[in-house]
Amino acid sequence: MRRWNGWGDEATTYHLPESAGDFLESKVGKGPSISDVTFERAVVAVPPARLTPFTRLSLDPADRLYHARGQSLPDWVALRHGRIDAYPDGVAYPTSDEDVRDLFAYAKRSSTRLIPFGGGTSVVGHINPRPIDSPTLTVDLSLLRRLIEFDETSHLATFEAGVCGPDLERQLNERGYTLGHFPQSWELSTLGGWIATRSSGQQSYHYGRIEDLFAGGHTETPVGPIDLPPLPASAAGPDLRHLLLGSEGRYGVITRATVRVQRMPEDEDFHAVFFHDWASGANAVREMAQNGLPVSMLRLSNALETEVTLALSGKDQLVGLADRGLRLFKYDEDRALLIFGVTGDKALTHFAQHEATTIARKHGGFAVGTTIGHLWRKSRFLSPYLRNTLWEQGYALDTVETALPWSKIESTALAIQTSIRDALQSFDERVLVFAHLSHDYADGASIYTTYLWRRSPDPDQTLAQWHAMKDIASRVIIAAGGTISHQHGVGLDHRPYLEAEKGTIGLQMIEAVRNQLDPDRILNPGKLIE
Repeated sequence: MRRWNGWGDEATTYHLPESAGDFLESKVGKGPSISDVTFERAVVAVPPARLTPFTRLSLDPADRLYHARGQSLPDWVALRHGRIDAYPDGVAYPTSDEDVRDLFAYAKRSSTRLIPFGGGTSVVGHINPRPIDSPTLTVDLSLLRRLIEFDETSHLATFEAGVCGPDLERQLNERGYTLGHFPQSWELSTLGGWIATRSSGQQSYHYGRIEDLFAGGHTETPVGPIDLPPLPASAAGPDLRHLLLGSEGRYGVITRATVRVQRMPEDEDFHAVFFHDWASGANAVREMAQNGLPVSMLRLSNALETEVTLALSGKDQLVGLADRGLRLFKYDEDRALLIFGVTGDKALTHFAQHEATTIARKHGGFAVGTTIGHLWRKSRFLSPYLRNTLWEQGYALDTVETALPWSKIESTALAIQTSIRDALQSFDERVLVFAHLSHDYADGASIYTTYLWRRSPDPDQTLAQWHAMKDIASRVIIAAGGTISHQHGVGLDHRPYLEAEKGTIGLQMIEAVRNQLDPDRILNPGKLIE
């Protein structure tokens, strides 16, 4: 059963070894013991629905609670402390385009706002009802999950948009194919959600981001349907797919999508390389990207993230042995860890591994085989569960991410981390902040920064600390000319910073399209743009 106030399935737990707890305590202090509100108390707090019964519409308080929040830090504070300020008044489960059209008509008659809901995995407030006078209805697309058409000749597959990552891959794998889109939220997130938030998978260097994979589809809007044919290319004016990509439920409800798929790879592996420092590793990764090396992933952790990754692994003996061996070769406390993936036929993966290792050695890299890579692969969809464990031990965790040109990567990464440390220092608290390059391009890379600190028994204090760190880090990103989001989207949390990237006219263009497709302002109020 899915957790109502955290990540993932209740049956899955990320066990934090005692040594890892000691490590965190030494870095930021002992986490306080804070009780969470129970599910029973949370359900009782759900107010009466402001909607009348309708086809496939649930008014059940538990259902509404499950759809009240996503996975952002403010969402967790609201859920765990019983401080939810708005709930959906109902949850609808459409099974067809006709159902969605009926919901639009129902919403218009009853002055109801609709929130499209995929997997509920948003970390920036995409799916949150707002405390407004109008009723709110969440449109859960989980019943729209079929593979409708598979064109093996063209390598195209058409799915209903509510299909989640594992179900999509299972249906493709049975036919010998894969989409290869693996965001960390893959276990729960959906195809429609990936498109609506412009998602990026962990191996997008090989398979492509969702904008590369999304070939066309069907969207229901309040003024009528939009059908985009899956063309290999077109010069017929602006590409309308890019209006839906990143539209965050403001333009319509995506009900079907055709995606470009590939045959399942013959071979795949993940290798690890240590560098003397992060700058050396970044130079190596940049050369690999600019040389067009056929790797599937390049993930470079800075020194502190390398230390944290090893400390939280629970493999104390292995980590100790590795540490002693690396120090013999002068890879000490400044060392950075690169995990790179190779995917494809055996000849290609052999070539990619050889070329990547050759470039790494040129920059002082020390290749250590596939053991660390195998550990990463095994836990890459388990690691989100660590957030549950950390929270229960008194720690909060959040991230900020951006993308910039290579010339700004090192200075901006340092500035983001420094700003977060300084922000929490004003609360007389310590924060563990570290970063990695998560996606790499010929002209730049994505900086993914994680920060962990002690929760306060006062939820307002925890939120104030989060806001101080999030805001200053976002302002550092803007000042450096970076995007406010490389892969998480805008939602509510990033909306204040969007104008700096899009400009006033750019926001007016986004609003003009929204007004054309949704003149009655039915869809997802307040997200992306006010």
